Amino acid sequence: MRVNITLQCTETGDRNYITTKNKRSHPERLELKKYSPRLKRYTLHRETK
Repeated sequence: MRVNITLQCTETGDRNYITTKNKRSHPERLELKKYSPRLKRYTLHRETK
């Protein structure tokens, strides 16, 4: 039931990370603070389709 998702930076729009999540236990979109190489700091990354 795990699916691959892509995390996109909210400030630059870059898709920097790929991870997996369980859709059954977490149906909402994932939001994590991750490192953005272009900005050289931690920013909010959201799940994209």
